[in-house]
Amino acid sequence: MASLRQWARSGILKNLSLSSTAKDGNLVVVDAKGLPWAEVFNDRIGRALFRKELLMDPETGVMIRLVRYPAGVINPQHTHPCGHGMHVLEGNLVTHQGTFGPGTFVRFPEGEVMEHGASAAGDVTVLFDKHAIKACSPARS
Repeated sequence: MASLRQWARSGILKNLSLSSTAKDGNLVVVDAKGLPWAEVFNDRIGRALFRKELLMDPETGVMIRLVRYPAGVINPQHTHPCGHGMHVLEGNLVTHQGTFGPGTFVRFPEGEVMEHGASAAGDVTVLFDKHAIKACSPARS
């Protein structure tokens, strides 16, 4: 696996802010508070979501990011070729299976038809985690 510093130098992770204590090797330390929120327009929902890329390894498919959905924004029914999890940090995550508050971890299996986003009451911030050590199935719509 490539080191985080190699990814940062290659441009895979833009605006990466590493702690001064991080060293090449297995330990990864990212100053998430120091990263700006990237506004990413989503064509499916016609709105922007906000992300902070924390870790991305193109060799293994591992991807960890902070995602903030604005109040009332729901990503409608869709599937992913790989399972992924969301750890709710702030607000309420609304899904096709219910609403989940801070401290809850929600795992979406590969290929499941799902919805997720923020309640109308306020934004939701989640830690999005995709550990795809093996190749994922082809994408389904």
